[in-house]
Amino acid sequence: MRSFLARILLLSLLYSFAASTPLQAATEQRVALVIGNGSYASSPLANPVHDATDMATSLKRLGFKVTLKKNAHLQDMEEAIRDFGDSLRGGVVGLFFYAGHGVQIAGKNYLIPIGAKIKRETDVKYQAVDAEMILDEMANAGNSMNIVILDACRDNPFGRSFRTASRGLAIISSAPKGSYITYSTSPGKVAADGSGRNSPYTKALLTHMAVPGLPIEEVFKKVRQELGKKTKGQQIPWELSSLEGNFFFTPPKGQGTTARVKVETESPAADYEAERTRLEEERKKLEQEKELLEQRKALEEEQRRLQEERKRIEEGKKKLAYVPTQETRFIQRLNARVTEIKFFEGGYTPPAKEQREYRRNFPKNATRYVNWEVNLAFPAPGRRIDFKIEHIWFGPHGNEIFRAHWDSYVLADWTGSWHNHGYGWNNVSPSTWQAGMYRVDFYVDGDKIASENFTIY
Repeated sequence: MRSFLARILLLSLLYSFAASTPLQAATEQRVALVIGNGSYASSPLANPVHDATDMATSLKRLGFKVTLKKNAHLQDMEEAIRDFGDSLRGGVVGLFFYAGHGVQIAGKNYLIPIGAKIKRETDVKYQAVDAEMILDEMANAGNSMNIVILDACRDNPFGRSFRTASRGLAIISSAPKGSYITYSTSPGKVAADGSGRNSPYTKALLTHMAVPGLPIEEVFKKVRQELGKKTKGQQIPWELSSLEGNFFFTPPKGQGTTARVKVETESPAADYEAERTRLEEERKKLEQEKELLEQRKALEEEQRRLQEERKRIEEGKKKLAYVPTQETRFIQRLNARVTEIKFFEGGYTPPAKEQREYRRNFPKNATRYVNWEVNLAFPAPGRRIDFKIEHIWFGPHGNEIFRAHWDSYVLADWTGSWHNHGYGWNNVSPSTWQAGMYRVDFYVDGDKIASENFTIY
């Protein structure tokens, strides 16, 4: 009985002590939004997605409810930030972590989404996320404490073409009360992306966050000291604070807080399980990317094959010579026979015979006139003979689209090969041609002498 009463007394004392300790995980809700962007079309970064993934895993172990976004586009980032702001209401401790490209334009900080189309400085405010949006959401929530961690001080990939751009990020001059804002390097400086899995800043932060009983100010002080030594003073993290109470990522030993119990029960088995899960997710992602790459290669190969086939067809059309009509017609009145009827491209006044390029196929978007040429063979008639050639044009659907006649003659001493011509379809513009096969019927003084085809493609 005495042992039972002693346990009750001990639990009461522990509860009273925990309740009197400010901003501890047992009496607080913790919510985090973590974003890592690295797959930029221009100036891609190797570490941000790893940084965000590892930070999300660490924060979950420390009692945070985490939303993780990897390689997020503009709409995804803005929607996630708004949802994050809604989740902060009611005394919640909020934490925002961003790793990726960030730029400073005219003293304002912008976080660059994946897929941002930025060609000039004025595009930034429409294609990127203003860092003030995060602070505005926190201010609207009115929660007790907010932490903003920006590992986004990589060099501005657009800096050379921007007039008011500066290196690194600008210090935010106004933030809600109870805010702690930290940058991976000092104002106007740039931070290293790192050659390992994580950036030097995130790697150091992950280490010191896990130390029990280390206040938030001491965590970032140790991060600053570590980076200062490793970079020989080239990268010095920077913080701004308006905190009034204490905050521990990992509470002190002996304070039986929810976060502390979680750390002790999950480590090391939980660390192993989290790492195994993360590796499995990466394996699945790599398999998906490999499958997409193979599909892309197959599509590119098919596209290349189709382009080559199209090229062969086009070359074949260009090289296709005129094939004369197989039908030979005799014109009794002229004592002449039709030897050839040809088509060629020309204007209202066609080119000289030796300059004509005969063919039966004409491109739709580059042809205005299709001309014909009739060739006859006959002995000298001994007198002038006048005659009329009528030509009637039919479209791809068999409908008559044009007809005209050509008045011609042969003189008394003409003999051998004779030819004449006439323009056919006088289109207003090439776009009025319809693709398909056209037919032209030829008559001499009312007698049909030939029916010929050509193709528009």
